[in-house]
Amino acid sequence: MASPRRCSAAAPSRSAARRRGSRSGPGQSEIQAYYDDVLYRRFLGSGRVTFLGGCEYHTDGASNFVTSRVSGETVELNVRRRVVDATYLAPTIPATTPPPFGVADDISAVPINDLARLDVAATDYVVVGSGKTATDGIIWLLANGVPPDRIVWVRSRDPWMLNRAVVQPDPVVALGLVADTMAAAADAESLDDLFLRLEAAGVMLRIDRDVTPTMAKTPTLGSWELDLLRTVEHVVRLGHIKHVTRNEIVLEGGSVPLARGSLIVHCAASGLQYPPLVPLWGPDTIRLQTIRAGFPCFCAALAGYVEATRDDDRERNRLCPPNTLPDNTAKWARMQVRGAIATRTYGAEPDIAAWANGCALNPARIQSSQRDDPAVQTAASRVADHAELGLARLAELAGEPL
Repeated sequence: MASPRRCSAAAPSRSAARRRGSRSGPGQSEIQAYYDDVLYRRFLGSGRVTFLGGCEYHTDGASNFVTSRVSGETVELNVRRRVVDATYLAPTIPATTPPPFGVADDISAVPINDLARLDVAATDYVVVGSGKTATDGIIWLLANGVPPDRIVWVRSRDPWMLNRAVVQPDPVVALGLVADTMAAAADAESLDDLFLRLEAAGVMLRIDRDVTPTMAKTPTLGSWELDLLRTVEHVVRLGHIKHVTRNEIVLEGGSVPLARGSLIVHCAASGLQYPPLVPLWGPDTIRLQTIRAGFPCFCAALAGYVEATRDDDRERNRLCPPNTLPDNTAKWARMQVRGAIATRTYGAEPDIAAWANGCALNPARIQSSQRDDPAVQTAASRVADHAELGLARLAELAGEPL
């Protein structure tokens, strides 16, 4: 019998894991119950919504159909106005996308979701991916008692991440984030310098202080999560994986040995998609895209409000121009510029501004009871002080005309 392996001092205790797990929010059953309530009580209960679950939508260009994945029956849809396409930016995820590299038949490889369903512990866990999915997988492994020295992290690029503490639905915090971003941009000598200034301001985080990241999809990360991620020292930076054999991982820039009994954890789906920017309102389709920087749920709600209150598609598209999603530092800066311009445009409409300030999905909403709050006024003044110079420099760095 093999002797039990001692846990590393850096591995969190069970009580610590429970505490950290409690920070992650509601569990699966609570989330499902919430959506069940929204679907059945609010939507279907209104008598105005029909839900076609377990169906595939398809079109021949002239007609629209849904086909049941259970019965195989196809039904033609009578579209009275337009189809709302919420799939234009649909991400790819490991659960439904195979690894973008070859894996030998005798090697165990699973998508991240299957970590919670393992029957046997692996010798080592090889986490493949550079972004939020990979960091979530590593945090989960550490919180469940896997020592850091049993985790190998293969990341082709190092990521910049947003400090979750500055992305909160509070006007002081939200306005502070805008002010810090514009102040950093105003004095930035380059894109890398911009992100280093944002790091110094507590806005951006990076895992390795000795590496300047090139990836800037900027998902949110808590400082306590960053501390845990930094305990994983076996990091492989040799580009993307080409294939995995019984004995080694072959990458674009070389090979590393693979320990016997290792499990490959697939977190390498491309995630965000970058299709061409097109007008949200087309002749027969509304293609949902982001409008301001980030917060896609608010952007979808904004598009719904504009659809309901404006009659002209040219005006709708003026108020809600499509925005890009970030991948690198230049695209992140471009997203900020386009989002700031869009926010100014729709914010100049009194009814939209009033609606936005009452929308719970808007992280920067300022309710009437908060307008005279000294902290809110100070934060707003900081934005005003830095906005013009910061936005102009961001546009210059991104190559995005104002």
